[in-house]
Amino acid sequence: MKTAVDKVGVGKRRIVNTRFAAMAAHYLFDPDFCNVASGWEKGVVEKNVQDSRRRIWQDAARERFASFADLNAWLDTRCQTLWSELTYPGAEHLTIADALVLERDVLMPMVPAFDGYVEAVVPVSSTCLVSIERNKYSVPAGFAHQKLSIRLYPDRVEAWDEDGCVAVHERSFDRGDVRYDWRHYLPLIERKPGALRNGAPFADLPEALQRLRSLLLRRSGGDRLMADVLACVPKRGLDAVLVAVELILEAGHASPEHVKNVLSRLEEGPPPIPIETPLALAEPPVADTARYDGLVVGLPHEA
Repeated sequence: MKTAVDKVGVGKRRIVNTRFAAMAAHYLFDPDFCNVASGWEKGVVEKNVQDSRRRIWQDAARERFASFADLNAWLDTRCQTLWSELTYPGAEHLTIADALVLERDVLMPMVPAFDGYVEAVVPVSSTCLVSIERNKYSVPAGFAHQKLSIRLYPDRVEAWDEDGCVAVHERSFDRGDVRYDWRHYLPLIERKPGALRNGAPFADLPEALQRLRSLLLRRSGGDRLMADVLACVPKRGLDAVLVAVELILEAGHASPEHVKNVLSRLEEGPPPIPIETPLALAEPPVADTARYDGLVVGLPHEA
């Protein structure tokens, strides 16, 4: 299969790709390849696939799954149910579940799951997009005209540099699809706030921010005001900004100053708890300004 083999050699010789070799090293196994177009060499494998298709995948075809995570959860439950139904090879009086109970204490601990992804190093365009699998995904504006490592998972796409992950998107299996994250373009908005009016990345703003934008853009310099609100997202967090925006929209005060004011009040902690002490003053202080006059009596006066 092309996901594992880069080049087919003579006989059973194969040149595997780096990710498949990494997986084999992770789980400590050596791949054993068949000759080309020689299906009879893996008859047991073909029979197991046929049995699994009948026991599992025919049932799965009658179900509907919203995501790969739901499918994997169903497969996990279905496979564990089959353990109690299938006999253990070589011991017809035991099921697989019975054998697992007997062998569990002597089994080696399972290594952490292999991080299975396909990796490619791609350039970032001037519009802060990377192209992979005929689709485009946005990355933070600071990486324009650079190169990033793109990791393709079954459900997501991650962009990495030498310091770690810089962007995550849900993977698209269409062609010509563009996936934006508007937060990647906030540094550009601070310099060019006019892009808020028709910029494609900002079509997917949260509903509260879209309502605030529609109010602010009616004013003179409203794009600059909206840019000031969005500048709070990296510093205060998106959730806090959304709460603040919802509050000022309910109050009818749509301005960056009100958003910052609400954010400051949200970040204020509870008032300090007074410390109780058994000490008590024998003579409580009295506010008497005449006492000050008595202190200055006799002092030399300036000319």
